[in-house]
Amino acid sequence: MAITFTFETKYNLKSRTLIKKWLKQIIENKGCKLGTISYILCDDDYLLEINKQFLQHDNYTDIITFDYVENGIVNGDIFISVERVEENASLFQTSKQDELMRVFAHGVLHLLGFKDKTEQEAKQMRQAENESLELLKELEKING
Repeated sequence: MAITFTFETKYNLKSRTLIKKWLKQIIENKGCKLGTISYILCDDDYLLEINKQFLQHDNYTDIITFDYVENGIVNGDIFISVERVEENASLFQTSKQDELMRVFAHGVLHLLGFKDKTEQEAKQMRQAENESLELLKELEKING
């Protein structure tokens, strides 16, 4: 049972212990158990190569989630382009940290079965992301 962070680009991720606790809580709140989740933070070009190699998509994206969930135990590899996150933060007029936390939650929600292909699925995903971010705010208050 572990959440790990690997960096394929230079990035200073703060509050790792709190983030791990938060992501584990999201999983448990959905009635599942944490297995092993690896977050790989990278740049656009690194994630583009993953997208081409494994998904046959030739476009930039902010996140790619590989789902290895079995029997309610949540396992996966989640690749995140910090360049995309930073650009999206500017586009959506939010902080880089808030956008990164939304994307962290987005990846784990995919592992929990949330989809975002249709308009209705995207709406449900956004609601779950917002609930997850509220949970993070509560944990930040508790943990100071």
